[in-house]
Amino acid sequence: IGALFVGIASGIALDKVTTSYENGVGGVLGYVGVLIALGAMLGKLLADSGGADKIVDTLLHGRPATLPWKMALIAGIIGIPMFFEIGLVLLIPVVMLAVHRSKGPAMLLGIPALAGLSVLHGFIPPHPGPLAAIGILHANVGVTLAFGLLIAVPSVIIAGPLFGRFAARMVPIGAAGAGLAVTVGSSGAVGSDNDGSGGNPQTSEPQDQGTQAASLRRDAPLGKAQDPEATHSPSFTWTLITLLSPLVLMLIKAGADIWMDKGDALRPLLDFIGDPVFALLVAVLLAMVTFGTRVGFSASTLTKKIGQSLLPIVGVMLIVGAGGGFKQVLVDGGTGTAIAKIAVAASLSALVLGWIIAVLIRLATGSATVATVTAAGIIAPVATGLAPAQLALVVLAIGAGSLFFSHVNDAGFWLVKEYFGLTVGQTIKTWSVMETIISLVGFGLTLLLSAVV
Repeated sequence: IGALFVGIASGIALDKVTTSYENGVGGVLGYVGVLIALGAMLGKLLADSGGADKIVDTLLHGRPATLPWKMALIAGIIGIPMFFEIGLVLLIPVVMLAVHRSKGPAMLLGIPALAGLSVLHGFIPPHPGPLAAIGILHANVGVTLAFGLLIAVPSVIIAGPLFGRFAARMVPIGAAGAGLAVTVGSSGAVGSDNDGSGGNPQTSEPQDQGTQAASLRRDAPLGKAQDPEATHSPSFTWTLITLLSPLVLMLIKAGADIWMDKGDALRPLLDFIGDPVFALLVAVLLAMVTFGTRVGFSASTLTKKIGQSLLPIVGVMLIVGAGGGFKQVLVDGGTGTAIAKIAVAASLSALVLGWIIAVLIRLATGSATVATVTAAGIIAPVATGLAPAQLALVVLAIGAGSLFFSHVNDAGFWLVKEYFGLTVGQTIKTWSVMETIISLVGFGLTLLLSAVV
C-alpha cells in the first residue's frame, strides 16, 4: 500500500507501479531468498541436534564475573546461522539458566546476549539485511564481512557487557522477575511461567513464542540432544567448525579480492568457494553429517527437519521482498536520484546519507530489514563509482542506521519486553538504548575506517 501511494505520488503510471514493485521483490529475493533458506536449515539442525546446548554448556563454565562476556560470545556463535527472532527464542532459556546459576540481575546477562544477536543481524552476512544491501549496491561480500567483523566486536563489547552493567542497575530484575516468558526453578531446570498475565493484545504472539521456547527446553538439559531421535549431541569442536565454515570460506574470498590479481589462476576457484550461496550450502551439507547422521538422525528425519525449517521463514521472505519492492518503486519514481542531487548540493557522503536514511526509515517502519533494503536502493545513485572498501562501509553504515532506537512499532521490541517480563518503559531504557548504542558506535567506526582505507 505504501509503495502504491509513493509510486502514484512520484508520477509513475498506475499500471507501472505494480510492475516496478514486482521487479523489486524478484530482484531482492532472487539473491537473498536462497541464502535465507540455507540459513534456516542450518539453524534448525543446530537446535534439534543439541549443538546449541553443547556450545552453551561448554562456555558457561568458569567464574561468574565472565558470564556477561561469555553470553555475548554464545549469542555471536549461535546467531551466525539464525535470524534474530529465532536466536532470541533459543537463547532466552539459556540466559535465565545462567541468571539462576549466578543469582544476578537478568539484564546483566540478557543485554550482552541481545547485543550479540542484534549486531549480527545488522552488520554480518549471511543475515538478510546486510546481504540485501550488498546485492543492491553491488558490494563485495568478503570485504563487507571483514569490515563487519571489525565493527561488530567493539560494538558488542560496548553495547553488551559494558552497557549491561548500567541496564542491570536501572532494571534490577532476576530470573523470577522475567516471569512472562521463562523462569528457572530451584532445581536449575528451565521451565515456563504459565501466569501469562500480560493482557496487552499486541504482545500475545510474543508470549506464545516464549512459552514454546520454554517448553522445548523444559526437559532438555544443557549439552544433551534436544530431539528424542538423536542418540547424542555433536561435539563442541565439530559444532564450531560447522558454524564457522561459511565465514571462513567468505573470508578466503575477501583475502583473494584484496591481495590477488584478477588474472591469477586461483581467483576463479576462490571466488566460487567464497560465494555466499556455496559457502552456506557447504555448511548445510556438513551440518547434515555433524548435526544429522552422526547424532543419530535417519535420512528421513533429516529430510523432515529440512522441510520444517522452511516454514518459519515465509514471513521473513515477505518482509525482505516487500522492502525490495518498496525500494524499487522509490528508485523508479526518482527518489534516489533526487536524494543524490541533494547529497551533492549538501556535500554529504554516501556513507553519512545512508546512515541518516536508514535511521529515518527504521524509526518510521520499525523494521531493520526494510530500512536496510530501502536505504540501499535510495543511496545507490550516490554510491556509484566508489571503491570496494568504501562501498562495503556504506553497506555497514546503512546497517548501523537500521538498528537505531527500536521502539513500539518493532516486533523485536515486544519480543524482548515479554520474554524478560519488562514494562514498556523498562524496555525502552534497556533494549531501545542498547540498539541506539550499537547504531552510534557502528556508525562511528565506519567513519573511522573510511578515513584510513
